[in-house]
Amino acid sequence: MSSTNDILEQDNHLIQSFADLNALKQQGARTVISRAEGPYVYGSDGQRMIDGIGGLWCVNVGHGREEIISAVADQLRTLDYYSTFYNFTHPKAAELAAKVASLAPGHLNTVYFGNSGSVANDSAVRILHHYNIRKGKPEKRIVLSRTGAYHGSTHLAIALTTPLYSEGWHAARDMVHHLPSSHHWRDGGDMTEAEFLDYLMATMREAIEHIGPDSICAFFAEPIQGAGGVIVAPEGYHKRALEICHEYDIKYVADEVVTAFGRLGHFFASEDVYDMVPDIITTAKGLTSGYQPLSATIVSDDIHDVISGPDGMFMHGMTYSGHPAACAAGLANIAIMENEGIPERVRTTGKQFESILRGLMDIGMVGEVRGSHFMIGIEFVKDRATRESHAPEKQVGLKVAQACQRRGLIVRPLGNVLILSPTLIMDAPMFDDIAAILREAINEVATAL
Repeated sequence: MSSTNDILEQDNHLIQSFADLNALKQQGARTVISRAEGPYVYGSDGQRMIDGIGGLWCVNVGHGREEIISAVADQLRTLDYYSTFYNFTHPKAAELAAKVASLAPGHLNTVYFGNSGSVANDSAVRILHHYNIRKGKPEKRIVLSRTGAYHGSTHLAIALTTPLYSEGWHAARDMVHHLPSSHHWRDGGDMTEAEFLDYLMATMREAIEHIGPDSICAFFAEPIQGAGGVIVAPEGYHKRALEICHEYDIKYVADEVVTAFGRLGHFFASEDVYDMVPDIITTAKGLTSGYQPLSATIVSDDIHDVISGPDGMFMHGMTYSGHPAACAAGLANIAIMENEGIPERVRTTGKQFESILRGLMDIGMVGEVRGSHFMIGIEFVKDRATRESHAPEKQVGLKVAQACQRRGLIVRPLGNVLILSPTLIMDAPMFDDIAAILREAINEVATAL
């Protein structure tokens, strides 16, 4: 087995994602994760750490599940690869498409497979542009998104994402209009939550009228905004937004790349948590619990009826769409979730986790603990009364994350926010361990500021 130094030497040739590439040149800046089991990962130095971010919002059933590993290996021995282009299909792609359709709400009955959430969202736009062209409305191309959104990192998906992530990069902004942030605590001012919701709906309607509904094809929204800071919209936001969209013949795309497959206690959150059925759901991450790269763009019967009509080709596809091994992983992952009742269990354990972390509000530097179930954001402030933020150069979130890692917990810093999205198999004693580590780490950083 290679030594840590050997791995780091080879790693000089790797470009990491969303990283300060200059900072990674410094001694000790990189962490080598060498193995994983259950809710834990292990560094190459042997340190055991709680995987508090579930890989990257995705390892829902935990690491090292032999059921998924065996399913992938068996599939590779049977059919290692074949495409789903033209008239071709294969058993696992067909079986998983049927399974996902059976779990999805309402009239969402057909599935396009990709290999990432970014591709799932790009595909949704491609599909809706094709849909509108076939309906004789080629001008319906603009997409509504929200400040604070994260929809991916491909060229179009980064344009849908909050501008924070695309600074210094050219994005397809001419196709996207961002609506105001739906973060009441940070952006609601003196309004009540109900008043803030009315304001958000009014601004949405004003934007549609200003742009022109005949130019807008879709509104994209995460049930809970994830990488934008775990932002929870006011209660009723999604249902009312869908009603406005449908009033103006605009399709609603629910980006459930993070929230689907158990993170909020259901296979899909749109209907079961938010009481609405969108026109498209995009998902990835928990679909295979990260064991294989796979995403799904799940479309309504109305959309599929149009794009599958006569006199036209569906000119979209990727080499690895519906890869047999990835589909096998998805089927095995869903079977684990169903057999062990993981989404149902999360409805209890997730609320326990949320409650325990909200207990950190007694620390002065903690301004807000927000989110739901196994999707939590902790925002640090200089002054809770005024909600004044720490200066970016203080790197408060990063310092807390580093202090956590030294104590055996991996969390994700995002400016002044700390994100936790752990595996869904944790229990109450581990919740207490996480809370204790967070408390020590936050106090350490607060004392040093």
